[in-house]
Amino acid sequence: MTSELYDNSRASASAGAVNIATQEQVALQNLLRSIRKEASLSQQGLAQRLGKPQSFVSKYESGERRLDILEVLLVCQAVGMPFVLFARRLEEALSGLPGNK
Repeated sequence: MTSELYDNSRASASAGAVNIATQEQVALQNLLRSIRKEASLSQQGLAQRLGKPQSFVSKYESGERRLDILEVLLVCQAVGMPFVLFARRLEEALSGLPGNK
C-alpha cells in the first residue's frame, strides 16, 4: 500500500488541527460504518453492545479516532461479522484504490 502514517493522537483540536486521512483510512471508516448499518444498528446501539458511549463509534467512523486491531475485532463481534470476512472485505476495498493493485 502507498499510505502515510498519521498519528491522530498528536493532533491538537485547540490548535485547529485538520484530520488528515489517507484513502486507505477512509476506506476502513466506510467499511466500519457499512457493517454497522448492515447489522441494522445505530451508533448508539453498537456503542451499547461495546459498552462504550455513542461518541466512541462516531469518532472512529469519522476518523477522529483510530481503532487498534483488537478494537476492530470487538466491533466485528458486536455486529456479528467474522473477523476474517471483515479483513477480506477491507482487502477488496483497498485493492480498488488507485495505486493499490
